[in-house]
Amino acid sequence: MKSANRIPRAKRVFDIVVSSMLLIFLSPLFLIVAILIKLESKGPVFYYSYRVGMNYKIFKFYKFRSMRSDADQLLDQLKHLNAYQKEEEISQDIIPFDRERILYAGKENLRIGSDGLIHEEVYEAQKNTSSQSAFVKLQDDPRITRIGRIIRNSSIDELPQLFNILKGDMSLVGNRPLPLYEAEQLTSDEEIGRFLGPAGLTGLWQVTERGKKTIGKGSRCQLDIEYAQKHNFWLDMKILLKTPVAAFQHENV
Repeated sequence: MKSANRIPRAKRVFDIVVSSMLLIFLSPLFLIVAILIKLESKGPVFYYSYRVGMNYKIFKFYKFRSMRSDADQLLDQLKHLNAYQKEEEISQDIIPFDRERILYAGKENLRIGSDGLIHEEVYEAQKNTSSQSAFVKLQDDPRITRIGRIIRNSSIDELPQLFNILKGDMSLVGNRPLPLYEAEQLTSDEEIGRFLGPAGLTGLWQVTERGKKTIGKGSRCQLDIEYAQKHNFWLDMKILLKTPVAAFQHENV
């Protein structure tokens, strides 16, 4: 049975060996990307944010900077572009409280809300939408620079996470560590299960869903939970073999 408290020893040894070799081999690419980023826009070469990984561990998560230096401040203005939001409008018709309807609410498939009665299918749709909006990924994000778009579409911007892997914050394969504001919204017993798996540079979601403009209901969280429950050496090898193809996404999300 896998420990819920640490990355398995064999997986950790594999991570150290491979990440060390990749950092040495890719050092010329790191230098070229750093120069291009500095030439295009003001700001640091590397970007870091605090992320939540395995067992809710919080750590500094490194990437090549692919956005404007004020990208975080602009996020609230651009949430309408979120790829994880449902596209269709949800009817929010509220039925006024009525004693007879409350008594027979179950027979009419009604739920009792704070403002009145609501149809059960509407309630479930609203709940699913709230869960999906915990993840944020913007379509045609205007904050991305020209060089940033190239390194994001080829996943080069993710390479500094090799330092996170070397430090033990992450693994080569696992669930993507989430920003604090996303992690704090995943509180149900089922959703918490995704944090029992290692945080990773690549993972099950990246090789199956990455690059799609629309994300299926709950699919990302379900894939994360599946990996946390089933991860093993052979599944990791399968994901790593699929990663180079998945890395070159062509959708602007």
